[in-house]
Amino acid sequence: MPGKASKWVPDDLWERVRSLLPKPRRRRNRYPGRKPIKDRKVLTGMIFVLRTGIPWREMPPELGCGSGMTCLRRLKQWH
Repeated sequence: MPGKASKWVPDDLWERVRSLLPKPRRRRNRYPGRKPIKDRKVLTGMIFVLRTGIPWREMPPELGCGSGMTCLRRLKQWH
């Protein structure tokens, strides 16, 4: 099963990618909702799905990257 985030997204890769990502939107003061999952964890989920070839819906929760749909939605936002 998948290991730590550093296995899938090494520090040097994260440093290069982080500057390319858009800034996260500010949360509302009233009814802020859930806290978003951190970008590095989402990127880890994306790389895991792309490297293993599994469907987005079947991403294992043990990975700690949220659901596959969360990763897919964020990928579309970043695109």
